[in-house]
Amino acid sequence: MSDIKLKGHLAMLGANVMWGLMAPVVKLTLLSGIVAPLLLVDFRMVGAAILFWLTSLFMPREHVPLPDLLRLFGAGMLGVCFNQGCYIIGVSLTTPGEASLVTTTMPMWVMLLAWIILREPISLKKAGGIVLGAAGALILVLGSDAGGQTASNPALGDLIVLAAQFSYALYLTLYRNFIRRYSLVTIMKWMFLSAALVSTSATFPVWTSTSWQSISGPEWAGIAAVVIGATYIAYICVMIGQKNLRPTIVGMYNYVQPIVATLVGISLGMDRITLLKVVAIVLIFSGVWLVTVSKSLSSDKQ
Repeated sequence: MSDIKLKGHLAMLGANVMWGLMAPVVKLTLLSGIVAPLLLVDFRMVGAAILFWLTSLFMPREHVPLPDLLRLFGAGMLGVCFNQGCYIIGVSLTTPGEASLVTTTMPMWVMLLAWIILREPISLKKAGGIVLGAAGALILVLGSDAGGQTASNPALGDLIVLAAQFSYALYLTLYRNFIRRYSLVTIMKWMFLSAALVSTSATFPVWTSTSWQSISGPEWAGIAAVVIGATYIAYICVMIGQKNLRPTIVGMYNYVQPIVATLVGISLGMDRITLLKVVAIVLIFSGVWLVTVSKSLSSDKQ
C-alpha cells in the first residue's frame, strides 16, 4: 500500500472513529441536564466557525461573490444548522448505537433525492438497497424501547436523527455542483458562520438561563471533543480521505461509526444489543452497501 493511500485510510478511519465516539460523548455531556442540547448545538457551530475562519487565514484567499454567499447561507441551513441540530437533539433522546446506525442511511437518501429532484436514473440494485435500508430504519424506529437508562424516547430520537440525515442528503443533492467551486475550508467557514448566526439568535434564552458556573470539567471536555475532534478535525480528515481514496472505500468507512458508538455505549450502560436491532443492522448495512457500490463503480479510477 502506498503512503498516499495509507494516509487516506488513516484519515477516514480517524474521522469515523471520532464520529462514532461523538454519540456517547454527547450523551455524557448532556447527562447532568446543565448543558442543554441546543446549547451544545450552538457550541459546535460557533466553535467550528471560529476554527475554520482561523484556518482560512493561513490558506489562499478565495473571493466569494454575494450571490454565492446567499447560496452558502442556504447550504449552511441544510448541511449544518438542521443537520447537526437534529442530530444532537436526537442523540439526547435515543441511544448512541441507534443514533450512529441511523446516520449510515444517508447515502440512500442522497440516491433517492437525486432520483426525485435531479431525475437521475436508479437501477434495480440501487432501488433494492434503498428498500432494504429503509426497512431496517423502520424496524429500528418501531422496535425501539428504553434500551439504556439514558434513552428517554428512543423512537422519537431515531426519527429526529433520521431527519438530520435527510437534511444533509438534501444539502448534498441541491448543492452538489455548487460546493465544488470552492475549497472545503471556504465552504465550511461560511456554512458554519451562517448556521451559528441563525442558531444563536434563536436559542439566546438558553444561553441566559444556563448555570455556567455549574458546568464541570468533564462537560467542558465533552464540548471540546465535539467541536474540535468530531467537527473540525473530522472534516479535515474526510477531505484528506476523499483526495486519496476511491468513493466506494470512503463510503465503506461509515460502518465504523455504529460499531464504535455501540461498543462504547454498551460498556457505559447506555445501549444494549437485541435481536430486532441485529436484524435492523443487517438490513441497513446491506442496503447502504448496495447503494454505495452501485453508485461508485463507474467513478472508481484508483
